[in-house]
Amino acid sequence: MQTGKSDALLRFRAELRDWLEAHCPAEMRDGARDEAHICWGGRNWQFESQAQEDWLRACAEKGYTVPTWPRAYGGAGLSRDEERIFHEEMDRINARKPLQSFGIWMLGPALLHFGSEAQKRHYLPPIARGEIRWCQGYSEPGAGSDLAGLQTRGEDCGDHWKVTGQKVWTSYADRADWIFALVRTDSEAPKHKGISFLLMDMTSPGISTRPIRLISGKSPFCETFFDAVEVPKDQIVGKESRGWDVAKYLLTHERSVIGATGQMPGTGRALGAMLADEGADMGEATLRARALKLEVDSLTMGLTLERYADMAEAGQGVATPRPC
Repeated sequence: MQTGKSDALLRFRAELRDWLEAHCPAEMRDGARDEAHICWGGRNWQFESQAQEDWLRACAEKGYTVPTWPRAYGGAGLSRDEERIFHEEMDRINARKPLQSFGIWMLGPALLHFGSEAQKRHYLPPIARGEIRWCQGYSEPGAGSDLAGLQTRGEDCGDHWKVTGQKVWTSYADRADWIFALVRTDSEAPKHKGISFLLMDMTSPGISTRPIRLISGKSPFCETFFDAVEVPKDQIVGKESRGWDVAKYLLTHERSVIGATGQMPGTGRALGAMLADEGADMGEATLRARALKLEVDSLTMGLTLERYADMAEAGQGVATPRPC
């Protein structure tokens, strides 16, 4: 059985390698990770080049923008072992990520876990294809780090909620198509109860944004305002007034993504080889030792993130390490 599994993984690697050689444009093999080269997608996205568009389209058609999502929702349905091979092969050719998205990192996992079948089929495939860009409506001006202290409210109007309030530090709200937000729908319930997880189209009447300028003059952050915004009842994820459950699950995935920022395209390549390419003297023992230590630390971090992902998938949350 184990031999059969190994053979299947070898075949998958060979097929994937052939597919990448055939479909990844040379311009997308530069490992670019800076903001200027990130493909966020969305209704109004302007591709930097034909190569960027072709790369996204090819990956989306194959399900490789969200490789572990089920095929029915736009993914490739890869197993954990196949996903590992996928990232190794992407690193091998220094390929750019075809798409980055809060929909992929945050909302998608929450929908897969809490969403209805209709919601999964409606929202997930456009996320996978890069057609809808999402932002996150959590933080509020008066709540500080107390996320559950939110004051944005949803009034029950029968077939819809009427949402009024404000969010702050909403990354890329001025460029997003939709927002997933925490809204208090039961003001009588305890603080961590009575919160619902709502999905809202940013073009809805009553939604507006205002950029927050930092000292640098630039910023991805915005204030987001809701002035009696009508939100249909079918745009709630999970149960009414149980949005805190969804939020906690989503934050588990968000922490994994933040922790994985060092695991970007190109980082699978040996650090020593990269240093040698830059002219470093790898014959120097101290430098070799430091490079090896960093490689071991990176491997350990990757394994830890895999464990976190397994725990999140099993609904166990993320364990808090005990102090040494």
